[in-house]
Amino acid sequence: MQKHDGILLESGTNELEIVEFQMGQNRYGINVIKVKEIILPIPITTIPHAHPSIEGIIQLRGAVLPVVNMERVMGLPETLGKNEGKFIVAAFNKQEVVFHVHDVAQIHRVSWNQIEKPADLYTGDASQVIGVIKRENDMLFLLDFEKIVVDINPDSGIQLDEVKKLGKRERSNKKILVAEDSPMLRKLLSDTLTEAGYGNIEFFENGKDALEFLETVLADGKKVTEEIQLVITDIEMPQMDGHHFTKRIRANNELAELPVIIFSSLITDELKHKGISVGANDQVSKPEIAELVLKIDQYIL
Repeated sequence: MQKHDGILLESGTNELEIVEFQMGQNRYGINVIKVKEIILPIPITTIPHAHPSIEGIIQLRGAVLPVVNMERVMGLPETLGKNEGKFIVAAFNKQEVVFHVHDVAQIHRVSWNQIEKPADLYTGDASQVIGVIKRENDMLFLLDFEKIVVDINPDSGIQLDEVKKLGKRERSNKKILVAEDSPMLRKLLSDTLTEAGYGNIEFFENGKDALEFLETVLADGKKVTEEIQLVITDIEMPQMDGHHFTKRIRANNELAELPVIIFSSLITDELKHKGISVGANDQVSKPEIAELVLKIDQYIL
């Protein structure tokens, strides 16, 4: 199953396409934008002293890529032989990773408003599940692949030291609205932006809640740009994604002048046109937090 450009959706529709794969009795999903290709397993070279979730490395078209064993990540019994299952070759956060899964089924097109946030009761802080899609006979779980990779290699995540190198600034009177569904990322953004001097932050778990807040500000008769000076949004979020959120801001004359920066693992040279088409002022790839702060500086004077 090869990924091809024709499968990508028009920007701002609040839809996504998901590659469904199987692990044990459950079915999971990964955003098709992250998937470069799906291949049968090829020989793996074992690496001494590697993280327990890393099976080893493969060489694919001249690139050396790590292979993540999803049974180990998810705490499942190890039944998968090295020559069994499927390899999902993925690219995000400016890196390429291979995920070894039991099987790959099909591609689904769904709306973000069909994706529910998982209940804290059955997920907890450590869960890799970021969304649930209910179907007639079962459920499909969206996994947080960024968190999986950061748990394996913490250096691939947001680094507070990068912000400290920028020096102190005092911007606490400037308010930033952030739409980000990951609790881990909200905490990291809170810490890093506060370190950078931007401590006045209003967080929301998705674009829908963030947009409703902005509309409430308008309903109260306030000028939005006096209450909020900048919006930062992720792309992948249940209920309303960042592209659709940005598009809705631009479509509202009273919100349109708000600066919007998209901060996402999906920012690549090939996909930046999507953010441009919905009216984003800037786009920064996770985990480039220092670059994000410098972009904020440009829009908040």
